[in-house]
Amino acid sequence: MTLVSTNWLNQNLNKVKIIDASWHLVKNRNAIEEYNKEHIENAIFFDLDKNSNQKKYLPHGHFLPILNDHEKSVSKMGILNTDRIIIYCYSDLISSCRAWFQFIYFGHDPKLVSVLNGGMKKWKLEGRKITNLKTKIIPSKYKAKENKNMIKTKSQITENIKTKKFTVLDARSKNRFLGLEPEPRPGVKSGSIKESKSMPLSEIVNIKDNTFLDTKKLRDIFNSNGINSDKIVMSCGSSVSAASLALAYSIINDEYTPKIYIGSWTEFEKK
Repeated sequence: MTLVSTNWLNQNLNKVKIIDASWHLVKNRNAIEEYNKEHIENAIFFDLDKNSNQKKYLPHGHFLPILNDHEKSVSKMGILNTDRIIIYCYSDLISSCRAWFQFIYFGHDPKLVSVLNGGMKKWKLEGRKITNLKTKIIPSKYKAKENKNMIKTKSQITENIKTKKFTVLDARSKNRFLGLEPEPRPGVKSGSIKESKSMPLSEIVNIKDNTFLDTKKLRDIFNSNGINSDKIVMSCGSSVSAASLALAYSIINDEYTPKIYIGSWTEFEKK
């Protein structure tokens, strides 16, 4: 159950660990301030910036943290290895999917990690209960194990341009992919990875409430782009919205293990 509905979560609030993984690319929104002001009851904030290994030469990238750092941060959140986790966000980038990917990468049982379909946007549209009360946390001793097959490096992406062993899908807007509009990150050139394909995140979600399209529509979109195998790697600007493509494809392909080019375009364009 990769996605859960707002109805399901509302009925199971006290049976799961809830994580707010909101992250915004735009500077006029601050995720932690929004969380402190309003969040779903018992939600724990997951800071994507702090829970990343942001390399100095790529200040806008979201590389995965080292294993020990992930264990420490998740332990501080009071998460157990056996916990059923529901992740939501209030971001148009559906940043909850990036946290979903990270938990699976570090060994949490995929059957125990789900994303709230529509996130906070749908939750609020439906008038469901929110709070500003601080969530009580009892620290745990979380243990992680990496699945390095879920990520691709720059050298692997470069090699693949010649070998064509997998297809790279780019979640950025069509104009950013084509280099017709500038990248939002200072110092990052526009353009795309050679031989990659464009599949904007906006084409697989409903703008009204941030829910993913139904299974049939998702399958039609991927099929129309010639995507029907598990040899797919997702990319974007800094590996946030790429995770949304990975989640969407995992919904329609049970054989697919999510794979992301973790450096994405922000790293690749640096020659």
